[in-house]
Amino acid sequence: METLFSESENAKRLSYAPLAVRMRPRDLDEYVGQQKAVGPDSWLRRAIEHDVLSSVILYGPAGTGKTTLAHIIAAHTRSEFVEVSAVTGTVKDLRREIEEASRRLMAFGRRTILFIDEIHRFSRSQQDALLHAVENRTVIMIGATTENPYFEVNSALLSRSRVVELEHLSDEDIAVLVRRALEDERGLNGRFTADDEVVASICTLAAGDARSALTTLELASEIALTRPDSDAAINAGEPLALTIDDVHMANPRRGLSYDKNGDMHYDIISAFIKSMRGSDPDATVYWLARMIDSGEDPKFIARRIMIQASEDIGNADPQAFLIAEAAFKAAEVIGYPECRINLAQAALYNALAPKSNACEAAIDAALADVRTSGQREVPAHLRDRHRPGSDSYGPYLYPHDYPSGWVEQQYLPNGLSRGAFWKPAGRGWEEWRYEQSERDRTGKSPEAHDPEDVQ
Repeated sequence: METLFSESENAKRLSYAPLAVRMRPRDLDEYVGQQKAVGPDSWLRRAIEHDVLSSVILYGPAGTGKTTLAHIIAAHTRSEFVEVSAVTGTVKDLRREIEEASRRLMAFGRRTILFIDEIHRFSRSQQDALLHAVENRTVIMIGATTENPYFEVNSALLSRSRVVELEHLSDEDIAVLVRRALEDERGLNGRFTADDEVVASICTLAAGDARSALTTLELASEIALTRPDSDAAINAGEPLALTIDDVHMANPRRGLSYDKNGDMHYDIISAFIKSMRGSDPDATVYWLARMIDSGEDPKFIARRIMIQASEDIGNADPQAFLIAEAAFKAAEVIGYPECRINLAQAALYNALAPKSNACEAAIDAALADVRTSGQREVPAHLRDRHRPGSDSYGPYLYPHDYPSGWVEQQYLPNGLSRGAFWKPAGRGWEEWRYEQSERDRTGKSPEAHDPEDVQ
């Protein structure tokens, strides 16, 4: 139970807290954005307002309001609210809280809401320790995570919880929070002003992260106080206007989120690969820039370019694989910042090259046959001749003994026919070579010096 003394202590502690903490919304009316998650008709909003919450996992990027939602629940629930950090918490801590929750439920009929921040950092054994308590509702768990819970949280715990996904806030949402912080007595209390251009700059730099926006605003206000013109405004009792320079000094680069081991990492590399496959050079170089700017390992990028050169281009343009290999070598021996140019050259070559997935489709089809059809025998005339009795294998026709360098002969095992696996895509070098090989087999191939032979 809080006393007047503890309330005074909390108020004093809050006054020293960062702006983002001081401006944390106190109820759902102050909560900005996330209409899908906590809009008027959402399950979560109704559960909070009627205090009938069941276990839930809040999943979303940093600065989107996960912890804020937990604090709103704490302020509006008749249940006991207990917070455990997955960074410092142990199984012993969890068991202690669960035992206390059980005692509270039996003695006073009072439920316990257990908030676990960064729940993805809990080990499997720590997550398992929660199962029984969550299942029988000894505790109502609220987990917050920036990582995909379907990968990072036990499936058994997931089945006992509801996942609510939060998204990056829009620039309009961030602008509401920034303007509120400028005026609110918990925030900057009208001591500073910011025009639309300055607010827009803060929103752009925040990239959907409310905490980042308020941190930038706070630093910009502190920087503004050091300007030569600040004393005049302060002495006159007028609010000090924040400038674009203040904002850029507070946050010199845009805070685009990128976690090398998280969802954003996989989303961006996926967009990069699909942009090359889709032959969009602008999108290709944009997603490449996002990875480079975030410090992604250049060898990881180069490996994906090399894989894509075979997977989606193949023999429509065999040169793509060689350029990708050269880019990988450059990433190894040159590194950043210069190898960004090598990566861009290879990625753009892939984007502009004709596309064919015939190589991937052929090997996958052949593997499927090998794994499902049983063992097919090597045709006798193709077998190794360095063994006794090989004279009975039948004649092998040596292609170079024939004028066109080709002769009709069975190469596939019995039961398979030509065209069973490889089918040209009809584009680029692959299609030209396919047509040329057909001419080779008829003996009507053009002479090597014929210009049509190399077009």
